[in-house]
Amino acid sequence: MAHSVHVERSIHEMLKDTPSMNESDNAVHTGTEASSSSPPFAPPNSLPLRNHSAPTTPMSPSSPQNGLDASLFRTGASKIDTIKNWSISTYKCTRQIMLEKLGKSQRTVDSELEAQIEQLRDTQRKYLSILRLARAFSSHFHHVVITQHALADAFADLAQKNPELQKEFNCNSESQRSLTKNGELLLNALNFFISSVNTLCNKTIDDTLLTIRQYETARIEFDAYRMDLENAKPDMPQSPIAEDIHKNYLQHKELYEKLRADVAIKMQFLDENRIKVMHKQLVLLHNAIAAYFSGNANALESTLKQFNIKLKTPNATTGSWLEQ
Repeated sequence: MAHSVHVERSIHEMLKDTPSMNESDNAVHTGTEASSSSPPFAPPNSLPLRNHSAPTTPMSPSSPQNGLDASLFRTGASKIDTIKNWSISTYKCTRQIMLEKLGKSQRTVDSELEAQIEQLRDTQRKYLSILRLARAFSSHFHHVVITQHALADAFADLAQKNPELQKEFNCNSESQRSLTKNGELLLNALNFFISSVNTLCNKTIDDTLLTIRQYETARIEFDAYRMDLENAKPDMPQSPIAEDIHKNYLQHKELYEKLRADVAIKMQFLDENRIKVMHKQLVLLHNAIAAYFSGNANALESTLKQFNIKLKTPNATTGSWLEQ
């Protein structure tokens, strides 16, 4: 009992000897001072307190949330208007096409321009036929050149193994190698011809035909709105519906006339470009084939140099990208 009393006194003495929290400067304070002289605790200004008992005020119309809702509403309304206008235009164009096929509606006709358009489409069909035949000729001739090259190698190999016929085998090997070299030159001329005609048919003419398709669509829309204007009630000339019909008619008439002018200009430039390109390519093809089959290797080489054609050997293997 006396021992426990002694321990309690020693603990009390140790607590008395320690410095107080307010007197130590280097101590880490965890807690609040309980003295009456300290100021009351104040919440920070950056975090405003909310009074849960106070009634909440609704958001103002200029709040970001309401602005976002308004923008979404406008976007949705614009999409609905776009779909509505597209549906009306599609219906009118489909009706106009059906009435034209049934002979119950008159279509706007530009005889001179439509004749030029039909001639252009016929020209493209014929050029595509030439392109298909030229590709077939190039493919077959490519196999001929490969066969001639293999035949030359076979003759050269037999010349080494047959001394009694070495002269004859070497003669045939050299002739086949000469034919192979000239055939490769002709293949380069054929590929250049095919590439140029392909660009003319599938890019240059197609670009003009795209404008022509837009012009034809504008013509159908113009005729559809023209028919609406003709069928409008004459006793209500100042009504909002009549004004809207007249406005749409003028708008589509302006678009139709603009595209018609664009088509006429594009077809004029296309015709000039087509004549220039085909003149060059036809001269190239004639000179190259004539020089090859007449055995005039010098004329064949000068023809390719005249048209700045790079020589490509069909039997050559492509090097790695490191070598290039």
